[in-house]
Amino acid sequence: MADAAVSLDDLRAIAAEHDGEPEPARPIHPGEILWEDFMKPLGLKAPAKAMGVPRTRIERLVAGQTALSPDTALRLSRAFGKPPMFWINLQAAYDVEVVEQEMGKTLAGIRPLRARMA
Repeated sequence: MADAAVSLDDLRAIAAEHDGEPEPARPIHPGEILWEDFMKPLGLKAPAKAMGVPRTRIERLVAGQTALSPDTALRLSRAFGKPPMFWINLQAAYDVEVVEQEMGKTLAGIRPLRARMA
């Protein structure tokens, strides 16, 4: 366990790298939710055949290597009993979080627009 220990100097170095700003939380990919909340509890390793899709589609989704398409959302809806928009919203939330982290400084520089009172 000695290898896992972190010294105060290590923590200071990490903080200095981030200019004192906390590191943003990692967005959760819809494939992670599919695996953790649906497939794993049911003991499913590959529901692809039952869903009529290639095995690699589900594998790549669970690995976070591909986005969840509307086609897959409809199939997951039928397979797991959640509405298609549940799955689409997971993907949309993930996409927005990723882009928001990438655009952080740009977004911070945009000021709200206000209507002029005439």
